[in-house]
Amino acid sequence: MIIATKGGNHFEPGKDGWYWDPSKAYLKEAIKNSLLRLGLDDLDLYQLHGGTIEDPTDEVIEAFEELKQEGLIRYYGISSIRPNVINRFVERSDMVSVMMQYSLLDRRPEEELLDHLNDHNIGVVVRGALGKGMLTNKGQSQWQKKGQDGFLDYDADQLKSVVTSLQDLANEAHLSPQSLAIGYVLNHPAVSSLALGASRPEQVLDNVRAYEAAQLSEDLIKKLKQITKANVYKQHRQ
Repeated sequence: MIIATKGGNHFEPGKDGWYWDPSKAYLKEAIKNSLLRLGLDDLDLYQLHGGTIEDPTDEVIEAFEELKQEGLIRYYGISSIRPNVINRFVERSDMVSVMMQYSLLDRRPEEELLDHLNDHNIGVVVRGALGKGMLTNKGQSQWQKKGQDGFLDYDADQLKSVVTSLQDLANEAHLSPQSLAIGYVLNHPAVSSLALGASRPEQVLDNVRAYEAAQLSEDLIKKLKQITKANVYKQHRQ
């Protein structure tokens, strides 16, 4: 079992919401409070929760390195979809991972991040691989709930078409849509793990079954690319 947490979103007791605080003092305070709540002496992975280009990057890295030296964390990484921020940490730090959104509906990391991270032996922890549930066997109902405003550069009708095409392809391949969605993101060598959301125990089991069946042929990968967009990062630079 590998246990990971994040720091940077500063919550204060008795106050609503949070504010962004990437300071060295807060990052070191936050991890110690996390360890107390978890009942642990150390943690496997500590991640910066987001990050902007204006952050004191060297101070953040210094905090992570000191926590490693103190034996409180083993490794550190960031959780971000900002290419400029990610590249800065690649250049300056010894981070081991980047958590980012990546799915058949959000293929932005393919254009400029995945190969670069793989070249530096930095693992990608994928979130959002099931596209808000639209890339599952309940894709049509999830599209009704969450897809009416579109998704990235898909409008609602385009999104429905992808959901339908994915279901048809899954039936043809005798796999679940989840297996296609999971297998697609795991196909890139930079991807080391997935963070799959679940609100009920049976969803966890469904995810595990889909993962176990997610061995996709090159032909299936090609077809999945044909029914989706090779979108790119147009924002999130700062």
